[in-house]
Amino acid sequence: MVERRTILRAGGAALVVGATAGVVGLETGLIPGRARVHDLVGLTGPDGVIPDVPAGPAASGSFESFGRRTTVRYSVLYPDGYEPTDPLPVVLVLHGRGGDHTSAVRDLGIDRYLTAAVRSGTPPFALATVDGGADTYWHRRVTDEDPGFMLDQEFLPLLAKRGLDTARYGVLGWSMGGYGALLLAALRSWQRRVRPGTRAVAVGALSPAIWRSYADAAPGAFDNQEDFDGGQLFGRRVGLQDVAVRIDCGRDDPFAEAAADLRRELRAGGGQQAGAHTPGYWRRMLPAQLEFLGRELRN
Repeated sequence: MVERRTILRAGGAALVVGATAGVVGLETGLIPGRARVHDLVGLTGPDGVIPDVPAGPAASGSFESFGRRTTVRYSVLYPDGYEPTDPLPVVLVLHGRGGDHTSAVRDLGIDRYLTAAVRSGTPPFALATVDGGADTYWHRRVTDEDPGFMLDQEFLPLLAKRGLDTARYGVLGWSMGGYGALLLAALRSWQRRVRPGTRAVAVGALSPAIWRSYADAAPGAFDNQEDFDGGQLFGRRVGLQDVAVRIDCGRDDPFAEAAADLRRELRAGGGQQAGAHTPGYWRRMLPAQLEFLGRELRN
């Protein structure tokens, strides 16, 4: 006879699996069975626990974006002990599919992770979150909406006017935002060699949403085959040769194989750990990602 506590454990695990599957389905367009089973039996690793430290000050606002053709909201997060007037270096934070500029705090607790990272010795920096659109995948679309232009030509100058040091900036993202972070650095870095003054020096990607073929891509991620080809990350090593890259992806993530291939091609840091396509995994990897970005911004 199966004990009642075993049934309760299985029931609770099923609820977690259901929530995990919902995130995976939203971000990738598919729900992998192996991740369900591995999560049920505890093979995807523990969820990251948000540090019990105070969040630092945050400054929020909005601007009319030509690139996105809409009003864009943003927040700038500072580590505890620092003020919005401090001229810190900055890391752009790109949210996943279905998210917005609040997702990094609401879903990941990134403001507290930032304080914890600085308290543990990471050189201080600010995080700048911004609305990239629910499913733009952070690249120019057939509608002419261009989140990359917004980041490069509108948001970075706005951050500089706020007193942040944008000469050497970082980019961090997860899932759709992980892909966007890598693409932004690849497309913009070569421009900075021609037009110096502001350039990405480090990019951190968590479970980046990348596919080998247009046929495999999630519906709506790209407009057509030409759009997919133009946004391909494989074969862009030259564009990222002056950028420090870290790519982390869980073994049970649907993007695990492609992420590992890209990490090898770029000779990037990071790795493949126990985990699935979940906020719990992203939280677990945030300390290493933030330490990497802070170190590279200081170099």
